[in-house]
Amino acid sequence: MSAIISYKEVEERVLTIRDQNVLLDSSVAELYSVKTSEINQAVKNNPDKFPEGYIFTLTAEEKEEVIKNFDNLGKVKFSPALPSAFTERGLYMLATILKSSKATQTTIAIVDAFAKMREFSRAIALLSETPEKEQQKALMQRSGEILAELLDDDALEASDSETTFELNIGFMKVKKTVKRSKKGKEAE
Repeated sequence: MSAIISYKEVEERVLTIRDQNVLLDSSVAELYSVKTSEINQAVKNNPDKFPEGYIFTLTAEEKEEVIKNFDNLGKVKFSPALPSAFTERGLYMLATILKSSKATQTTIAIVDAFAKMREFSRAIALLSETPEKEQQKALMQRSGEILAELLDDDALEASDSETTFELNIGFMKVKKTVKRSKKGKEAE
């Protein structure tokens, strides 16, 4: 049986292009353990399932910008084709086409990743709009919890190490320290 895709594996592939969170076709293919051509063929065979707003093709300038900013996209750099970008809705629709145990687990991870990013964005936006201190405190706490989930990586194997993550968003500062011992036990 295939390994379950983690939230982190999805989240690290999400790009913001045209003010939308998207996954490139090559990243989707990696997550589903198929060839990029298979993903694109599935879209080509089902054009009615991918209306405007579900998928778009990057321009040459967008492709260059993505390559410049993301080292992990070597396949995109050397491909003569312009990559396709799946929006959240496009990824949901793709999930209805791809059928396998791996596809189901990958779809769950993708849905979870987009949901957490959306929830975090909403909580941050609400903070500036909420005048009541109690509501602000609750929103800050939830934002911190979501951020901790985003930064938590149970798959990391380290021995006797300590890592501190700090995020400062103007009005909110979140700091998380992760300590790992040789036995893999974690303390905060």
